[in-house]
Amino acid sequence: MIALLILIGLAVAGRAWLAAHPEHDPWAPLDLNDPVGWATEAKLLALRGDVPQCRAVLERSAVAFNALEPAGEGPCRREDRTQLSDFPLSPDTPPTTCPVAIALQLWKRDGLDPAAQEILGSEVAQIEHLGAYSCRRLYGRGEGPWSQHATGNALDIAGFVLADGTRISVLGDWEGEGDKARFLREVRDRACDSFGIVLSPDYNAAHTDHFHFDMGARRGGLCR
Repeated sequence: MIALLILIGLAVAGRAWLAAHPEHDPWAPLDLNDPVGWATEAKLLALRGDVPQCRAVLERSAVAFNALEPAGEGPCRREDRTQLSDFPLSPDTPPTTCPVAIALQLWKRDGLDPAAQEILGSEVAQIEHLGAYSCRRLYGRGEGPWSQHATGNALDIAGFVLADGTRISVLGDWEGEGDKARFLREVRDRACDSFGIVLSPDYNAAHTDHFHFDMGARRGGLCR
């Protein structure tokens, strides 16, 4: 009897703990305002291919976005065109897949913003990008696998502008030992906690001037 009461008590305590920590509860709806927890990755993986459920997470998390109509044809058909409407991308925020939009939110909150404060003592006012959608195969080849850009499941980041107007570019500031280079490496590394593929100048010459982020694999599938 005592053992049964102990088990019941542990079960009640466990449920109460999970209720207070939904990021660890595999049955709790995903909310991007919660910290990343044990159950977060499984919940994010479940959103792939389920556009309505993914957008429901954005709504639940009070993330403003536009749900655009599908566009394109063949392998470049984009059924999921989700455009964040209050995110500091420059020029205008391009539509991406919903999983990319969610990854951007998590990366900014848990990676970019903390790194900017810790290393540069400033906020990031703008994130400069080179685009999300490009109907092409990998590296623009005439044959072979299609790029994640072909469906907007990727975004290329070229640089950052701080609140005081200071600009940090991947092309100009990656090399060296100063704070700008340290910042770029830190935000690259932290992006691997949110995106499936993260490529930088360390990967190859094609990425000399930008970071490539995509959701074509599990988080941290390739980080270089």
